[in-house]
Amino acid sequence: MSDADLRARIKEMLVKNLMLQTTPDQIGDDLPLFGPNGLGLDSIDALELVVSMEKTFGVGVPNSEVAGKALRTVNTIHDYILEKRREVSQTGEKVDKPA
Repeated sequence: MSDADLRARIKEMLVKNLMLQTTPDQIGDDLPLFGPNGLGLDSIDALELVVSMEKTFGVGVPNSEVAGKALRTVNTIHDYILEKRREVSQTGEKVDKPA
């Protein structure tokens, strides 16, 4: 899957699973997902996003510290997914599953 395809799937996941009142193509790759200057997502949305990432991409987010870094924008989610997929391909097992 190309980088552009992955970003498009992330945006589609955001719109569908968080029931956003926007379209995927209206979400910029560097648009903040949380806070008033972006999509305006909140802590409930963050939980939904983590569950959606697990279901859609097989990538877990182990704690709020990691989530705070990984879930800032479409680009940070993209980079996090690629990083976790590399780890999985190297170790052969899922990573960042809560204990």
